[in-house]
Amino acid sequence: MLRLPSGKPILVLYFVCCLWFARQIVAENNVDEPLVEKVVVSLEVHVNSENFSMSYKVEPLPESHAELGEGPHWDVERQSLYYVDIHVGKIYRYDYNEDKVYKAQIENETLAGFIIPIEGTTNEFAVGAGRRVIVVTWDGVSPVAKVKKTLFEVQQGDQRFNDNRFNDGKCDPQGRLFAGTMKYVGDEFEHRYGELYKYEKGGKVEVVKSDVGISNGLAWNEKTKKFYYIDTTDYEVKEYDYDFATGKATNPKVVFNLRKNSPKDHLLPDGMTIDTDGNIYVATFNGHTIFKVDPKTGNVLLEIKFPCKQITSAAFGGPNLDILYVTTSSRFGEPDPAGTTYKVTGLGAKGLPMTKMQV
Repeated sequence: MLRLPSGKPILVLYFVCCLWFARQIVAENNVDEPLVEKVVVSLEVHVNSENFSMSYKVEPLPESHAELGEGPHWDVERQSLYYVDIHVGKIYRYDYNEDKVYKAQIENETLAGFIIPIEGTTNEFAVGAGRRVIVVTWDGVSPVAKVKKTLFEVQQGDQRFNDNRFNDGKCDPQGRLFAGTMKYVGDEFEHRYGELYKYEKGGKVEVVKSDVGISNGLAWNEKTKKFYYIDTTDYEVKEYDYDFATGKATNPKVVFNLRKNSPKDHLLPDGMTIDTDGNIYVATFNGHTIFKVDPKTGNVLLEIKFPCKQITSAAFGGPNLDILYVTTSSRFGEPDPAGTTYKVTGLGAKGLPMTKMQV
């Protein structure tokens, strides 16, 4: 039995798990390789309290596994979800109408932190590759994507940053790119060598924030003129006043704290998205959960549970922007179905159209 923060019970009525059957098939047929793409885990959860009742469903996308899935971006025009597998330099596209995932290796690249379509094109994308942001050309189908050019590179000339890479990136509603770096070799909690950057049309790049451990989730609310940002190593979500005309973020304050009684129990906030009501959805890398949070109060409105531990990010998509797409990770030996990308339906919420990058 799970419980809401108020103490009201959540009743899990339905759980379907085919992992055991997949393992039985492997054993009975003496198959050496695990049937990663055959493992299917779905959840249907009914939530009931005195003043609240709902049901949501968690289902895997077909053949969607990534070792470190991240950076989901929903393209309204193409009705497709783009995302990356960070440590192998691969980019993915889930086609909603075909219910199919296409994958491509970026030529001569080993890292891909995020992928964002570029405004005015149909086959060009901004991708974080190491400490560079590159323009990649891809038709969304071919198994190889090519690098067209480098837009900019950061943290040059200081060997402290040699092992840094871009992590999460996203555009504000005006098409400015916000993307941050992190140290990916060594201890990111001890060595806070990351920075959050802003790129504006025409090529201007500036530092938004230094002293960052793991730069992660980003979201904006135009109605309230707010910007939300996650540095995983701070165990919290910060809200900023945001000037949409200038792209300036000021006056940070904590709106959601994921610290527990001891550091080893702290939840690690990862990626993030926002709905039309202004609620933020915070993925937890070590918590099996996305928290739906009201940033005005800090209250958890819903805990969305998954059949794997490392939940990395989320984005609303689908024809009505009411499907929550969720990336996960299978790092550090996490078992199947870790690394699967999921869709969550029945949440009764809608997202905002994501913005392409203005170059």
